[in-house]
Amino acid sequence: MAFEAKLSVVPIDRSKSKELKDLLPIEIGMFGGSGNYDSKVIENPIEVKVFTPYGESSDNFILGTVKGRTFAFLSRHGRNHTIPPHAINYRANIWGMKALGVKRIISPAAAGSLQPAKVKLGEFVIADQLFDRTMGTRKDTFFDGGTIAHLPFAEPFCPELRRVVVDTAGKMKYKVHDKGTYVCINGPRFSTRAESMFYHNQGWEVIGMTAYPEAALAREAGICFVNISMPTDYDVHAEETVTHEMVLKTMSENVDRVRNLTFEMISNIPKDASCECHTAMQNGLF
Repeated sequence: MAFEAKLSVVPIDRSKSKELKDLLPIEIGMFGGSGNYDSKVIENPIEVKVFTPYGESSDNFILGTVKGRTFAFLSRHGRNHTIPPHAINYRANIWGMKALGVKRIISPAAAGSLQPAKVKLGEFVIADQLFDRTMGTRKDTFFDGGTIAHLPFAEPFCPELRRVVVDTAGKMKYKVHDKGTYVCINGPRFSTRAESMFYHNQGWEVIGMTAYPEAALAREAGICFVNISMPTDYDVHAEETVTHEMVLKTMSENVDRVRNLTFEMISNIPKDASCECHTAMQNGLF
């Protein structure tokens, strides 16, 4: 894994090459998910293509500044939502962020509530745990040959960023759950009733399709990563079971709240990290 390799980034508008050079490195990155592709809050945006050893990222990166912090935005599914969750090139997306210099990633995402009595639609769940059900179908490590490494992953999400989100949401009077388990399924299909009831009976809070392997790859790359789940449906725990149309409809009704929260928290992120995300792999290499 050679994150130290020379950055291969090209502005789509070549006249902005000097501006790009002055902007780098980027400090904070964000993945835009279902229904959340708006990068208009970025000041003086520059669209760039980042070349990676793992192929193309989901889209071009939009770089600029937000609240005085250098910022990178990437549409996880492509800006026209053309890439299903199981087909996302997660390694290229994370590599691109790392290559740009990103140290923190904010990852808002639509999710299903597995606990309707506790977690309501439109609320925020700041997951502290992750249960992977992608069945090994996704490339989830940069160490797949040569150097052997084992990732310490007991706490999959950055505790410092989680606290920033929770505190910011509280000040904005948004209903937020400060912890919860995110079940990541492979998709693109939704769960069967039996699968969903199993997750529900475990007491887990939300279900989605993208937090894994994003969180693991970010940790390998030494990047802080936080998942912000907004339940858009009750999976199978309602009279009407989840559909993609339902997800997009609910997300569109709440997308301003997602944007407001994710961009308001940016100025609250400490310049220097106090967590161990950046050094997680120091004792993982063999």
